[in-house]
Amino acid sequence: MKDTLQEINALRDSGTIGQCAIGGAMGATFYLEPISTYDLDIFVLFDSPPLILTLTPIYEFLKARGHEPKGDAVDVCGWPVQFLPAESPLLKEAVEQAVAVDFEGVPTRVMTAEHLAAIALQTRRPKDFARLLTFVDSGALKPERLDEILQRHHLVDAWHQFEVKYLTTPEP
Repeated sequence: MKDTLQEINALRDSGTIGQCAIGGAMGATFYLEPISTYDLDIFVLFDSPPLILTLTPIYEFLKARGHEPKGDAVDVCGWPVQFLPAESPLLKEAVEQAVAVDFEGVPTRVMTAEHLAAIALQTRRPKDFARLLTFVDSGALKPERLDEILQRHHLVDAWHQFEVKYLTTPEP
């Protein structure tokens, strides 16, 4: 993973991508117990996005450095990495407010636990609800910060539905 993150930093340093942050299941592992995950999701902002967004410059840069595309990801030092444009307001904010961390001496950025939870809530897949439950059970979420994000991105009703379905105990 260390080598993979160094390559992502080189991609950023080259100006091919703008600010970026780790999200998805791998991002969650910075706050929760490690889980098995297939890939590394890197959410990307582009400093000067073209009219039609293409990830080709990312793939060309990495291919020139000896990394091969594999399906919708690129094998970067043994890790499948998916580069995902942070196009929605929630994803853009999550990248902008990501926290700096040091991973084995390599600086990187990871989305906050609260943004990861809000994204999981917005995505609405069963595996995302499971991750959201893990966040709640772990105590990793700051409730006030999460509430602000949910309000800002119109996810309060979705959160209430999640609470009713997964966090309330049925009456006997």
